[in-house]
Formats: sequence, structure tokens, C-alpha cells
Amino acid sequence: MEQKLQFEKHKTPDEPLSKGEQLAALARRSWRQAGTALAIVLAALLMWHVINGQHGLSVWHRNHTQEHDLQKQINDVQQENAQLRKQIDRLNSDPDAIEHEAREKLHYAKPGEVIYALPETPQGQPPSGK
Repeated sequence: MEQKLQFEKHKTPDEPLSKGEQLAALARRSWRQAGTALAIVLAALLMWHVINGQHGLSVWHRNHTQEHDLQKQINDVQQENAQLRKQIDRLNSDPDAIEHEAREKLHYAKPGEVIYALPETPQGQPPSGK
């Protein structure tokens, strides 16, 4: 009986198909089309998930950009720290540097000196010519 199922009689194109054979052929074609459509839908969903999912490309790109910005901020702060350490070392070891800072920032003067403080003009405006 198995051999009978495996080796069905091949019909010539002139012979009409029975209703059962027509339904079987239609089912085979329909399943193939449905399977193809399902595979396309699943591939599209997978692609969407790879791009927009919780760990997708868009999240990776956003995190990569944020990491780059934070690394730039770290480098800027490290440079500022290095400059401040140099200034601290200079102030600890050089008396002239201490005097310079006292004169510039604290407006200190030596005995007998007079300091004239001029008003600061806003940037971009020429001094008034009165």
C-alpha cells in the first residue's frame, strides 16, 4: 500500500483532475504562498527588532554618541585638572606667582602703590568717548 502511495499514477495533461486532486493541488499552492508570506513577515519583524528593539541599532547608536560626548567631557575635565595642578605647584613654589595672583585677583598693592580700578566694558561694545 505504501508503494501505491509513493508511486501514484502520473496523469497526462489531457486527463482532467478529480475534485480531490484539485483541492490537494490548491492546498499545496496555498500552503506554499502562506509559508512564504509568513517567512517575509517574520523576517520583517526580526529586522524591525534588530533596528528598534531594546538592544537594537538605534539604541546602540544613541549609547555610542553619549559615550563619545562623555569621553570628551572627561578629557576636558582632565585637562582643566592638569592646568589647576600646575597653577597649584607654581603657587606653592614661586613667590612671584603668589604676588601676581594677589595683585590680579585680590587687588593687593605694595606699600606706597596706588591701584586704579577701571570699570569693565561689556564685550563687543567700544568704550564711550566722552
